[in-house]
Amino acid sequence: MELFRIKRDIPFMRNALIFNVISAVTFVAAVFFLFTRGLHLSVEFTGGTSMEVSYSQAADTTKISEKIKAIGISEVVVQAFGKAQDVVIRMPLPKVAEGAAKPSEKELNAMITAQNERVMTALKADHPDVKLQRTALVGAQVGDELMHDGVMALIFVIVGVMAYLAIRFEWKYSVSAIIANLHDVVIILGFFAFFQWEVDLAVLAAVLAVLGYSVNESVVIFDRIRENFLKMRKATVTEVIDNAITSTISRTIITHGSTQMMVLSMLLFGGPTLAGFAKALTIGICFGIYSSVFVAAAIAMWLGVRREDLIKPVAEKDETDGAVV
Repeated sequence: MELFRIKRDIPFMRNALIFNVISAVTFVAAVFFLFTRGLHLSVEFTGGTSMEVSYSQAADTTKISEKIKAIGISEVVVQAFGKAQDVVIRMPLPKVAEGAAKPSEKELNAMITAQNERVMTALKADHPDVKLQRTALVGAQVGDELMHDGVMALIFVIVGVMAYLAIRFEWKYSVSAIIANLHDVVIILGFFAFFQWEVDLAVLAAVLAVLGYSVNESVVIFDRIRENFLKMRKATVTEVIDNAITSTISRTIITHGSTQMMVLSMLLFGGPTLAGFAKALTIGICFGIYSSVFVAAAIAMWLGVRREDLIKPVAEKDETDGAVV
């Protein structure tokens, strides 16, 4: 399906250096913010307390979050789970006064109990029927394990993608696609570091989704490049790549446009629960298109991709093949 067809190829590769300089500057800025500001990790990674509460009617997670922030607990995550009436509230551990000694386990439990009571008092001001179902302590060790598992998941995805592309295409395409995909991941995290948006498990899931989404776009372009090497025998490598990108623009607009509309609806109407997930996907989709077109294809061209890399030459038949008398 095509919305439109462009008759003349757009010379993307002619300006590849300019686009990649822009990409490199953005990448360096993202790395700078990651090192200087760092990521604002959620309670799931840093440790904290968890409360499960139940309402008699559907709970409004946005209002609950605002109510808890109003009593001085700013880093709070409120999510619905199970039924619409059930909510889980994650909060950081109670803060200790600067210069004070580290509290003992008994003192920490007392501080957590007091914090939970403050939260329940605030919630019951609007809904006297709200009930506390369960409380739990998320230790720092659990957060470290989640962080470790998340990083390992990211590494396995990258290795798997490289292996897939190396088998399906050729190592030059694999290297270029991975560089482009890591470019997307670092820029997403750079945005979160710059604006100090909270990074939770939903954001990690969005980053992994962007990796797969961006790889899919690169594979579509690489497939078209391979087809063009078969059809455009006399064309140069640059002309082949320009034609491949131009001929897939309609498909790119349809798929990415429809996905972006869905993600924007989550960002605008999904509330704080889906905000981080939607922000990561929004940034990732935009930069995923950019990297697949201007980064992956350009790097493959600079690595010296050739027709012979994808299409093995057919050996000419020797006239002396067979029995010779």
